[in-house]
Amino acid sequence: MNPTEMTAVELVAAYRAHELSPVEATNAVIDRIEEVDGELNAYCLVDRESALVQARESEARWQADHPQGLLDGVPTSIKDIFLTKGWPTRRGSKAIDPDQPWEVDAPVVARLREDGMVFVGKNATPEIAWKGVTDSPLTGITRNPVDPRTTAGGSSGGASAAVAAGMGPVCVGTDAGGSVRIPASFCGIVGFKPTHGRVPMFPASPFGPLAHAGPMTRTVEDAALLMDIISLPDHRDPTALAPPRLTFRGEYNREVTGLPVAYSKTLGYVQVDEEVGRICDDVVKRIDAAGLPVTAVDPGFEDPLEPFKLLWGASAATLLRTMPGARETIDPGLGEAWDVGEAASGVEVFEARAVAAALGITMGAFHEEHNVLITPTMPIPAFEAGHDVPPGSGMTHWAEWTPFTYPFNMTQQPAISIPIGRTAAGLPVGLQIVGPRHSDDLVLAVARFVEWLLG
Repeated sequence: MNPTEMTAVELVAAYRAHELSPVEATNAVIDRIEEVDGELNAYCLVDRESALVQARESEARWQADHPQGLLDGVPTSIKDIFLTKGWPTRRGSKAIDPDQPWEVDAPVVARLREDGMVFVGKNATPEIAWKGVTDSPLTGITRNPVDPRTTAGGSSGGASAAVAAGMGPVCVGTDAGGSVRIPASFCGIVGFKPTHGRVPMFPASPFGPLAHAGPMTRTVEDAALLMDIISLPDHRDPTALAPPRLTFRGEYNREVTGLPVAYSKTLGYVQVDEEVGRICDDVVKRIDAAGLPVTAVDPGFEDPLEPFKLLWGASAATLLRTMPGARETIDPGLGEAWDVGEAASGVEVFEARAVAAALGITMGAFHEEHNVLITPTMPIPAFEAGHDVPPGSGMTHWAEWTPFTYPFNMTQQPAISIPIGRTAAGLPVGLQIVGPRHSDDLVLAVARFVEWLLG
């Protein structure tokens, strides 16, 4: 099999059997980047020389049958939000000078490096990961491998496009409003946002309790293995959770039949594209018939868009005011968010946090009756690249077209997007599975059940 078409688990099995080497896999991935990324623009940095040094070291370990970690030798890339030793981290911004010492790994990067994974480069992001599509004044537009005329989504669109196009089997994204799940849905891959604090982060995200980091993969199994790596503790994040008592790779495939689940097609207020809704309805019927009893019910909260936008703007302003020259160079839409944040009072921010807390209480009560909540991940398929909102929609803010994702950043719950089909135009549709806080293993297990069901 072509290494660029293999999952991380398949690559490790091939290494173990000495049927493929990390050097061969790494060269294949970088060759693939050179072949297709001129059109897709998923990468903002590629370093074949460094990657091959790491791959040779991994190959020596496999030849001695002493791998360093779970995914030793598996090629991966780093979203250009995470600090990476030896490489600039510019966050998609012209205001960040690349010519400075880069001597620190973020916790996610440190854990991947300790596991022996091979870093091939860094993935494009919108400026400071601020929106649901991936383009920036620094790196331009990232496109969807399924249809390059459309957006890959964002803000982890570079990572998602890389995984979907065979430019590496796994990545880690950040998600403060949907930034893992949006591009996963648009590109047809798996994107998992774990419970806030499950994956340590440093420096602290300006988006505070909204911010999460999580796997972007082709299978739920790969996501579970990646979680076992990146959820290890790091003292630099004072909000990080204690390590789980069980492994995700040991729990993702457990029996879940018989667990009652809820399905909300609209959350009570979302207008869903007819074709997307039909695809989700059909899959939910199959889930119910296969042994997960489904109840159609809305969770019972109003759209928290305005409080979310206020929290988002205040967070962005907190970071941007520390970046000299940012006002002159930033994405205009980000400048508008900055203005919203600067105009907000402390009282208004705490009022928005109170809305988030009330939302969390509502969802906590909801999960007393329903183990997980299923929704569409996105109400629409991917739209034309180069736009912050769907052209002709009348929308003005990216969050308006992703109403299923940001509420569960406000509640800090785990949520995963898995691919469930395609529209008549061939564009992917994702299904979102949301669980109560700290139920990351359950969300992965239900996602695996649906993945198995769909074959």
